[in-house]
Order: sequence, then C-alpha cells, then structure tokens
Amino acid sequence: MKSPLKYLSVMKRTLLLSFIAFACLPLIQMTLISFMATLPTPATEVGTFTFSNYAGIWTDPNLRSAFINSIAYVLINIMITIPVAIPAAYAFSRLSFVGDKHLFLAFIAFRITPPVVLTLPIFQLFSSLGIVNSVFGIGLAHCLFNLPISIWILQGFISATPKEMDETAFLDGYSRPQFIWKFLMPQIASGIAVTAFFCFMFSWVEVVFARILTTTNGKPISMAINALFGFQTDIGLVMAVTVASVLPGAALLFAMRNHLSRGFKIGHV
Repeated sequence: MKSPLKYLSVMKRTLLLSFIAFACLPLIQMTLISFMATLPTPATEVGTFTFSNYAGIWTDPNLRSAFINSIAYVLINIMITIPVAIPAAYAFSRLSFVGDKHLFLAFIAFRITPPVVLTLPIFQLFSSLGIVNSVFGIGLAHCLFNLPISIWILQGFISATPKEMDETAFLDGYSRPQFIWKFLMPQIASGIAVTAFFCFMFSWVEVVFARILTTTNGKPISMAINALFGFQTDIGLVMAVTVASVLPGAALLFAMRNHLSRGFKIGHV
C-alpha cells in the first residue's frame, strides 16, 4: 500500500506534466502551421506540407531587414548598457557619496515610467542629433530604459562579493579599472548573463520606440509580424516568422542556462 507521500508525489508530477503539455500546445500548433501552405498558389495547395514559408522570410527584403534590425538593437543595447552599468553598479555598491540612495531610487523610478510618456522628448532630442529613423537611434533609446534595471541587477551581485577582494587587489597595485576587469567581472559573470538576458528581452519585443522613431528604416521583427496581417493573411508565413523570432531567445537561454540559473539564485532577481 502506497503511503500518502507517494500519492502526493505522483499527483505533483502529474500536475507538472499536465501544465507543461498545456503550455507547449500553442507552440506545437504554431510550429505545425508554419510548415503548412495556408494560401493557394500554382505550386502548392492549401494544407500541404511546405518549406516555402521559411524560405519567404529570407526572400522578403522587409522580413530580412527586420530580423537584422532586431539583432542590431540587441547588440547595440548589450554593448552599451553593460559596460556603463558595471562601473555605475560598483559605485552604488562600494562607494558612499551624497545622495547615493536617492539617485539609485531615481534610476529605478525612471525604469518604471511607461516608455510612451518619454517618446516625444526622446524624439525631439534624437531629431536634433539627426538619429531619428535609424537603427542606432532606437538601440540608444532601448539603452535608456535598460540601464536602470541593469544597474540594479549588477549592484546586487557586486554587493554579494566580499569587499576584502577589492582591498587585496588594491594592495597588490591594481587600479580600480584593472580590478573590475580582471577580478570583479569573472565573479559576477552570472549577473552579467542575467543583465544581458533582460536587455535582450526588452529590445527583442519592444515596439513603442520603433513606431515613433522610425518611418522607413529600422523596423523590428515585431512590427514586421504585425504588418503581415491584412485582408488576406498568410497565416503559415506569420507562424513561420513567429517561430523564427522565438529561436534566438531559445538559443540564448540554452547557451546561458547555467549562468542564468545561478544568477537568479544569487541575485534574487
């Protein structure tokens, strides 16, 4: 006779597997439709298996440029945000200066501000700088919103490292930039991975700045998917683009899974 604990364990596993199956159903359906012809063509009938939907992503210049633009946003975001956030987080964690806590809270308050509120001043500023309707302009706008959350995340990881490591490095003759590069960054590698993950998530799905700051250039993949819907929508192509847009995030999660799992445990993000 099974004990109540064994029944409870079996029930937990059943519920977990049921939830995973329920969560995966839309992904499975989306993947199946992406390999299906949903509009009649001279070569294929509706409902037949085809790779033409994925081939259309590369042959369509708008979709191809949208993928390239979204990747560029992520790269610009990460390459600017993380190098700026690390020394700023170190200052908030290790140094004490007038108004440090107030400034830190101001950064967090700026992050929770809805992006649409700041679109007009950002548009005016970028217009005067001549970077409206450009990939770099949108990537820079993403950095403005990712920098506060990046400082907050990294500040927690830096605070978790012992201060004795700083003092030992300084006694050995290392400068503060050398200490951050050679000693601190390897210690907070998991925090950097978590920060890069959040930067990727924001830039990959953000549409507010893309709508306001672009007219012809710099359209991201999220806007490209929205543009596919019309009077006669090719659902197969839409699903193919959606699956393709999920793959970079899945690849990032798989490549950084160890750092992310450790980072979320240490940083309590």
